[in-house]
Amino acid sequence: MSALKILARILATRVGPHIELAVEAETGEVLKVLATEDQIDRLVDELEDLLNSPTGPEDDGPPEAA
Repeated sequence: MSALKILARILATRVGPHIELAVEAETGEVLKVLATEDQIDRLVDELEDLLNSPTGPEDDGPPEAA
């Protein structure tokens, strides 16, 4: 697994039946992936759950990789 990088920005656009996500790190590296609408919907749900969950002092870093 590669080292963690700081997020600079995320861009999304439609590409046919898919949605293209372009994730850019502060270093300028860009990762592009294609996702289905269902995958994006699940991603949004996950992010909403995270944003609505309480944070605590133990939540100061990224989660461990699965």
